[in-house]
Amino acid sequence: MAHAILVAMAKKSANDDPLAPVTLAVGQEELLLDRAVREVVVAARAADADTDVRELMPEQLQPGTLAELTSPSLFAERKVVVVRNAQDLSADTVKDVTAYLASPAEEITLVLVHAGGVKGKKLLDAARKVGAREVACPKMTKPADRLAFVRSEFRATGRSATPEACQALVDAIGSDLRELASAVSQLVADVEGTIDEAVVGRYYTGRAEASSFTVADRAVEGRAAEALEALRWSLATGVAPVLITSALAQGVRAIGKLSSARGGRPADLARELGMPPWKIDRVRQQMRGWTPDGVAIALRAVAEADAGVKGGGDDPEYALEKAVVTIARAARSRGRG
Repeated sequence: MAHAILVAMAKKSANDDPLAPVTLAVGQEELLLDRAVREVVVAARAADADTDVRELMPEQLQPGTLAELTSPSLFAERKVVVVRNAQDLSADTVKDVTAYLASPAEEITLVLVHAGGVKGKKLLDAARKVGAREVACPKMTKPADRLAFVRSEFRATGRSATPEACQALVDAIGSDLRELASAVSQLVADVEGTIDEAVVGRYYTGRAEASSFTVADRAVEGRAAEALEALRWSLATGVAPVLITSALAQGVRAIGKLSSARGGRPADLARELGMPPWKIDRVRQQMRGWTPDGVAIALRAVAEADAGVKGGGDDPEYALEKAVVTIARAARSRGRG
């Protein structure tokens, strides 16, 4: 009876309380999943600065591990146990977790990060049945979703931005939520008053020579010298190398997507590919000279640069220059065929 009352209370209050016994973060949008986890950790550390946080991947959570982690300790310390990729847990471990859900331990917050979908659905259903607090983290594939995300980011900072400014930011930055969130933070930190389209233009399109997207545009157009010049200028003005690899990846992927898409009006293709219509027109112009082999070579070059930039190599600048030259050559592969 007491357990039933607890479950009913959890259902009622779960959505408001990051310290609910169980939080379910469901979806495939990495930024939102990370934020859902961070929200729980921040709340736990606010309640107890010495909170112990454990993050586990499916292979680290064997049958018995959860019981070990959640057993009462001498010091009754608060714990947050985060299980990443919970959809990949083995059947035996799912039984363990499901049994725990029926009677969660005090002072322990369990966060299950789950991709959603059919895989591992039994665990999802079990968590929902006991009234777990649920945070939706869906992949934002539609431009309208990304626009709503940008608006909510500005709202969360207590700052106002015009609808045109939000649209200009989505058009300039693209589909990467981390980059969009970072751009909002940058604008809020640097600009006073309402953020309008002119401000966004000055930061993200007006300063074209310093933009990671300019580097990508010149590279996929096969203009190696201009791409290298834009790259050096971007790095000199403080653009993070990781933003440049991201822009290069987006540029090459856009060409790959459009070249394999069925023909049609830009508006239809925009919906199908999740790009604004103006971008479809631009990518169509950039596609001349590209072959499927060229796209494969360019994607490999981006992956190598990404590894170099994130610590796999000693010289991020060289890794980026090499990628830019390889992509520009790949862009002209048909002409050299």
